Formats: sequence, C-alpha cells, structure tokens
Amino acid sequence: MRAVRWTTAGVQDLGSLGSPDSRAFAASANGQVVVGTGFDSQVFNKAFRWTPSTGMQNLGTLGGLESWGEAVSANGNVVVGASSIAGGGIRAFRWTASTGMENLGTLGGGMSWAYGVSADGTIVVGWSYNNAGRMRAFRWSASTGMQEIGTLPGGNASNAWDISANGQVIVGDANNAEGKWRAFRWTASSGMQDLGVLPGFDDSAAYAVSGDGSKVVGRVRERATGRWRAVRWTAQTGLRDLNRIYADLLSNGSILYAAFGVSQDGRYIVGVGYNASTGRDQAFLLEDTRLCPPADPDVDGNGCVDDADLLAVLFAFGQHGTFEDINCDGVVDDADLLQVLFAFGQGC
Repeated sequence: MRAVRWTTAGVQDLGSLGSPDSRAFAASANGQVVVGTGFDSQVFNKAFRWTPSTGMQNLGTLGGLESWGEAVSANGNVVVGASSIAGGGIRAFRWTASTGMENLGTLGGGMSWAYGVSADGTIVVGWSYNNAGRMRAFRWSASTGMQEIGTLPGGNASNAWDISANGQVIVGDANNAEGKWRAFRWTASSGMQDLGVLPGFDDSAAYAVSGDGSKVVGRVRERATGRWRAVRWTAQTGLRDLNRIYADLLSNGSILYAAFGVSQDGRYIVGVGYNASTGRDQAFLLEDTRLCPPADPDVDGNGCVDDADLLAVLFAFGQHGTFEDINCDGVVDDADLLQVLFAFGQGC
C-alpha cells in the first residue's frame, strides 16, 4: 500500500520510509505538502511530511516507537497527529520544523489523538480520554491548552475530526442519549449541534468542513443494510444524500460510501465509493454544484407516499434545513405539503 498524491496529471506514488507501506491523510492548501503515516525499516508506524523537493520525511515520535500524521496546516508548516510515548500511552502532537514534535497532553485520561488543525496551525482538534475514561472531543491552543467541547445531550462520548480554516467551527461525531452516533457541528456560541440522520438511517458522522464552516461532509449508516452513504450538510439544506443529488452521474449499482474531505471554498468533495463499472472501491472527486436531489414526496424513502410522509412534513412545518423541505427552498411549508398530497398513494 502506498501513499499517493493525485492531480489532473494522475496518481503519484509518494514512496515509503523504509518498508513498503505508507498512507497519506492530508495535504496543504496548495497541495505541495502531504502528511500521513508509513512503516519505517523496523516496520513501526511513523508520521511523515512529504514535499516534491524533500520527499518523505520521518517526523519521529514523542519517545515511543510509533507515530501517526493526520492533518497539516494550510501553509504546510504545522503537522498534527498522535504518537506513542516512553513508558506507554499515546498523545496528540503538534509538529513544526523549529519545535519538533510537541506533546499536547490529555483531558486527564491516558490517551489523546489529533485529527484536525486550523489554517494557521494554532488550533488543534481531536479526542482524548478524560478522568472518567470517556472519549471527549477537544480543542487545543497554546493559550488555553486542551479543552473539552462536550457531548450531545445524554451522550457520553464525542470525537472531533476537522476544524474550519479560522478555527471557529469544529465537526465530528458524538453519541446521544439513545446510544446512536450523530454528526455534529460545534461553535463556541452555539455549542454542539446534532446534524441528524436521514430517514431509514441510524448513525452519522462528520469528517470535514469547508474553510468558512458552512459546508460539512461525512456519511450516514443505512439501518436495513448497514451500508454507509456519503452526505453533505449546509444550514440551508440540512443533511442530504450525495448519492441522490448526483444519481445521474453514478453508473447503476455504484455507491458513494463516505465523504472525507472538502476544499476550502466548498466546491470539491472527495471520498470513497464503490464503482460498479470496475467492481472496485475507489476514491472519488466530486464538483459539488447542486443543492438538493430532485423533489421526492416519499419523505421516509420506503417506496410509498402515505400518511407517514404527510405527518413528517406536518411535524416539521416551519423548520429550516431539514430533509422534509422537499422542494429545497429553505423552509418546510405549504409547497412541500402539496408535493405529498398530489403524490399521495404513489408506489403503495
């Protein structure tokens, strides 16, 4: 397995650190710096930083045997991830060429892991165990240290996967009172917002956020099959299935499983899916230009437009950014109710 960098010129093998395997997880804003993890000559994981001029650079550890690179700042100067420490345990780190690898500590427990960093490299997010042994999403800065950002109501675990360019919006997943995992979007003023799920789905996760914090991408898990599907969230549209929005671009049987990244301007989404044409799981790049899928009055997606769909729209009446907004005009209103009434009985 090889870390790769893709441009319109094709796929470039970035090499390794001594043993064959390597994996890339993030790139700088201009694509000239790539970070990830590779096996060294002793087959231990090591975080790396790659550039066209230096090749793959081993970033070392915090005293233990292994480290993992997860994210990089916009200018490519700050790398974050996790490393084992002397005596056991794993700690989130922040690396620069001048300081080397800095231990970011924990929330009181024995382990922490960093997954995201702001554009300027000053704010780091991820998860850590607290004193009670619970996983909690954190936000770190040099002035505040590591701070817990909480959980959803009734939940006991959370994890932060990414942060907006300005450091104001954090996304990830957290469990709720029912034990279901939900994608969240966090700001200091609003706290942790549950981004919900789609009808017929149980769990969701948010993996990346655009530079201004307005677009979130991730995945939801289908209740009946257990399969994941790539989704996108905005305040205007709420959570939407990318497979439905771009159904005409997918060959029959193809599925976009998950969206793991979004460009700073929100224009491009990347992830992984099943390509029925090749019979393989493959990376995808999607230019995201459409707000919503075609209007579908079958709100719950069970193949029948019936009382359940009507009630769903009625209970959501007046709400913004929900999937009951059938015509995607920003609010659940009379127009959406009429869509269900005119189609009532179809497919039943």
